[in-house]
Amino acid sequence: MLRKFKFYLIGLVPGLLIVFFILNQKGASCSGYLPNSRVIAETLSKDFSYSEDFQTEMKTLNIDEKFLKDSIITKGFVDFERSNAQKKPCPDYLLHYPEKNPRFEITFEKCSEKVTFQTVKKVR
Repeated sequence: MLRKFKFYLIGLVPGLLIVFFILNQKGASCSGYLPNSRVIAETLSKDFSYSEDFQTEMKTLNIDEKFLKDSIITKGFVDFERSNAQKKPCPDYLLHYPEKNPRFEITFEKCSEKVTFQTVKKVR
C-alpha cells in the first residue's frame, strides 16, 4: 500500500507542476470561474449608463469613469447576500471597494446590453 502511494505521489507532484507552469505561461487562471469574478467580467464587458444620483455623487466624491472601471469595479467585491442576483430581467448587485475595509458601496443593475449604475456612497 505504501509503495503504491509513493508511485502515486511521484506522478502527481511533477504532473501538477507541469500543468501549473503551462497554465501560468498562457496567462490562464481559475479565478474567472468564481461568481464574483464572473459578475465583474460581465459588468466590464457591457456599456455603462449612470443615474442622475450616481453622476451627482461621482462629482461630489471626485470619482471619474477611469477610476470607476480600473479600480472600483475591477478590484471590488460583490456582496451577494445584499444583492438580488436572481431578479429578472436585470439583476441588481451591491459592490464594495476595496474588499477589506470598504470605502465605497455601489449599486448597479446588469442587463443583457448595458449596466446602469444607480447609487454610490462613501462608507467611511
